[in-house]
Amino acid sequence: MAKIFRFLLLSLFVAAVPAAGAKGITRPTGYQPRAGDIGLGEKLWNDTKLSTNGMSCNTCHQNHGAFQASFAQPYPHQVGMAKDKLGVKRVHLDEMIQACMLMPMAAEPLPWHSKELAALVAYTRQVQKTYRPGAQAPANPCSDKPANPCAVKPANPCAK
Repeated sequence: MAKIFRFLLLSLFVAAVPAAGAKGITRPTGYQPRAGDIGLGEKLWNDTKLSTNGMSCNTCHQNHGAFQASFAQPYPHQVGMAKDKLGVKRVHLDEMIQACMLMPMAAEPLPWHSKELAALVAYTRQVQKTYRPGAQAPANPCSDKPANPCAVKPANPCAK
């Protein structure tokens, strides 16, 4: 049931993928990742101001929620969301962060040479080290909330 709900929730977010699409998450030619500040990355992980919809990385990934077993693998590797929604077969961690910026967070990708992207990569690597596939993660906090709090609610049948 949780997998079905996550799929439906992800489908809602992907419906609004900005025009940047796969091009926006692909490393530019000659790009060399920089070292990042883990402390800044943790702050950004929890910062809802990075998105246009009030989400943060932590909204979906709190306590390892919404990670697939592939998250335990070294990057680059295949990630279902990037493959299914953007047609990208393998992603580096920084590219996956950019995909999350586009889709669930409904924002523009971070600048490639920014300290913010480097920091999120550094912190996400720390999170990845503690992830154990198959471990029972707590319920995804995103699934406890309505998929779109701004969506029109059905009319009250008792109000007639």
